[in-house]
Amino acid sequence: MTSQAEDEAVNFGRDQHFEHGIRYDRAAEFHDVVIGLWDSWEDDAFLRDKASGQWFDYDKMHILRHKGKHFTVRGPLNVARSPQGRPVVAQAGSSDIGMELAARTADMVFTAQTTIKEGQDFCNDMRGRMEKYGRGPEDIRIFPGIMPIVGRTEAEAQEKYEELRGMVDDGVGIAGVARLAGGVDIFACDPDGPLPELKPSNAARARQEMIIAMGKRGMTIRQIGRVLAMSQAHRVLYGTPKQLADDMHAWLEAGACDGFNLLFAHYPKPLEEWVTMVIPELQRRGIFRTQYEGKTFRENLGVPIPQNVHTKNRTSVQVNAAASND
Repeated sequence: MTSQAEDEAVNFGRDQHFEHGIRYDRAAEFHDVVIGLWDSWEDDAFLRDKASGQWFDYDKMHILRHKGKHFTVRGPLNVARSPQGRPVVAQAGSSDIGMELAARTADMVFTAQTTIKEGQDFCNDMRGRMEKYGRGPEDIRIFPGIMPIVGRTEAEAQEKYEELRGMVDDGVGIAGVARLAGGVDIFACDPDGPLPELKPSNAARARQEMIIAMGKRGMTIRQIGRVLAMSQAHRVLYGTPKQLADDMHAWLEAGACDGFNLLFAHYPKPLEEWVTMVIPELQRRGIFRTQYEGKTFRENLGVPIPQNVHTKNRTSVQVNAAASND
């Protein structure tokens, strides 16, 4: 809904991307439209009564009739409500406006903190924002990204890390910096020199803040580009299964996240090594499941099934009416 890549605009009938703030305004309306369509049918709307010939209860089918700033959608959706109420909504981004959208709409958030303190601050900020939307801490799950590189020994893991880092193409990395430069011509700068002052980006605002922070720490354009090319500025975590589990366990115990979004440089071997070497260590500690608890993604994620808004409103009216009669 809020895609950051300028080039994508030309695939959707536009010469250039929407401005950052407009993208999020449009995304918020898009979310409301989709939620309204997913709630077209109440859970018990389909009677399927062959004897009476009544397939569904018309009063429990709802036409959206949305007319907004960005979209006009009549509805209803032509499929029944999902077994998990509605599909899980994921949001990726850490800008202020992105966090606000997530606080109102998301079931899960992908983010990119690199220290436990940053993770704690992000989680506290996000859950604080949710309160004004009537949502509780258990209504959302927060997953910072990590790129895990596992070895049977620390030396093996470091060797894999160095090999992967050596494969990074500087041209690709510097192009990644240029995409976040807000129009500043990075290619005209000395790649081994400091990052110049950047203009606000219409791409990924939070990611731009991350590379600016790298520049302030003394990293050159080339070095920043290598970080972007290797892991898109997510943490690269390498070590033995125990070392990786220690790190993840520390984040979870500190309340710096609810889990992790895993990024792998290639497939399938790094993923296979993760499953066979790290997962057993996490399970031994009791911080990763040994079997699925539910039948849907939402249940296994641990976020509640949302009640159909029309059912919720009808129940509220009935409760209010009963209270009045009393």
